[in-house]
Amino acid sequence: MHEIDIHTVELTLDVMKYALQRITQINPEIGFPKSFEELKSAVGQTVTREGISGESAFKVFKDVLLKATIPVDHPKHLAFVPAAPTRASLMFDLVTAVSSIHGSYWMEGAGAIFCEMEAMSWMVELTGMPKGSFGVFTSGGTAANLSAIVAAREYWRSQNKSRKNKKGIIITAHTAHSSVKAMAKVIDAEVLIVDTNEALRGYEVETAIRSLNKEHRDRVFAVIATSGTTNAGIIDALGEIADVCKKHHLWFHVDGAYGGAALAVPEVRPLFEGIEKADSFTIDPHKWLFAPYDCGAIIYRNPELAKKAHSQHGSYLKIFDDAGARGFNPSDYQIQLTRRVRGLPLWFSLAMHGTEVYEKAIHRGIELAALAGEIIQSHNHLELVREPSLSIVLFRRIGWKEKDYTSWTFANQKKKFALVTPTFIRKGGQEEMVARFCFINPDTTKEDILSILDTMK
Repeated sequence: MHEIDIHTVELTLDVMKYALQRITQINPEIGFPKSFEELKSAVGQTVTREGISGESAFKVFKDVLLKATIPVDHPKHLAFVPAAPTRASLMFDLVTAVSSIHGSYWMEGAGAIFCEMEAMSWMVELTGMPKGSFGVFTSGGTAANLSAIVAAREYWRSQNKSRKNKKGIIITAHTAHSSVKAMAKVIDAEVLIVDTNEALRGYEVETAIRSLNKEHRDRVFAVIATSGTTNAGIIDALGEIADVCKKHHLWFHVDGAYGGAALAVPEVRPLFEGIEKADSFTIDPHKWLFAPYDCGAIIYRNPELAKKAHSQHGSYLKIFDDAGARGFNPSDYQIQLTRRVRGLPLWFSLAMHGTEVYEKAIHRGIELAALAGEIIQSHNHLELVREPSLSIVLFRRIGWKEKDYTSWTFANQKKKFALVTPTFIRKGGQEEMVARFCFINPDTTKEDILSILDTMK
């Protein structure tokens, strides 16, 4: 399997040629999904006892399977939270993969982990959290949030022996990311939802706490605020919530998986006032910090509390206690033991471009959202649902029903023109489907926005 022959060399050259072409491509083709049966019929059996050869497998991927995918970095991909990794980060993702570095322990990956620490130091600085705050890279926001809340729960239990087997309660808003409920299931915690469609306020958290009886109130261990909701870009009242958490001795966690990157833009930094008081903060570099998938991050105010919750002590791991192996071990601060050094591509891109370029690129997303809002307001058949927030715009096509929005989405995708998906908002107790733009890619243009809106006439 590891022998190098002429076929391997030729295939390597083919792969590198494809990588070079793809990295330099600004407008990759938007694919359209096919059913499993359709794909199976087109490619046949790809995993066989004898193998189908690298050339054949690569051709199947390029000619058939790739066309059933959607490139997240297309300038007219404005659905969900897209991505737009820099060319530098994509190149270094290749380097990261072929270098075969294990990123769990300093003993094995010191040089690469150092690079991650350099990138992490910049992100910690953006938050304004105090000296000693630090974090690690994870697979994404869900893993980062889960790591933070496990640390919070373990700290809460450590403060009182009677809590050892108690089921904790987390308070968050209706607008929080779906991963909050998902991770609560994983750790068997309850979630108390504050019913709001706008920014979560401190008094609402206080009211939620006071609504509980003493037994339930004693089980509350954390509050999760959001700095840029996925659906609408809403930033909760972080300073107010931090004060409530301090008053009740609760862990204050901020989910900034999407919106946290905007901390790099000085003009919008005041919107995040209070984030420096967080006990933990998550951010996804693979969203608005232009890193490749998969790259999330978790930052702790007191990393030692996370280490107490997450470090593993298997017999074969005792070598890492030796002075000769000591250093910063990322596996001690999050739920994964085995991990790739996923922060390396971000580090390389930051080192190559400088942080000022990042500031400008993130600011461009905010500018595009404001521009889209102005264009929408100039059309009689369109209207804003709310003012654009960060890089997200919610708007409606007057007179459209749900079937109109979904037909519009799939028609544009099938034409390989754009991917823009609708979402739901709550209005008067009812859910309404509306259109949504999320601007991440600085290569998106005014002409792209106009051409997409033209398809709604």
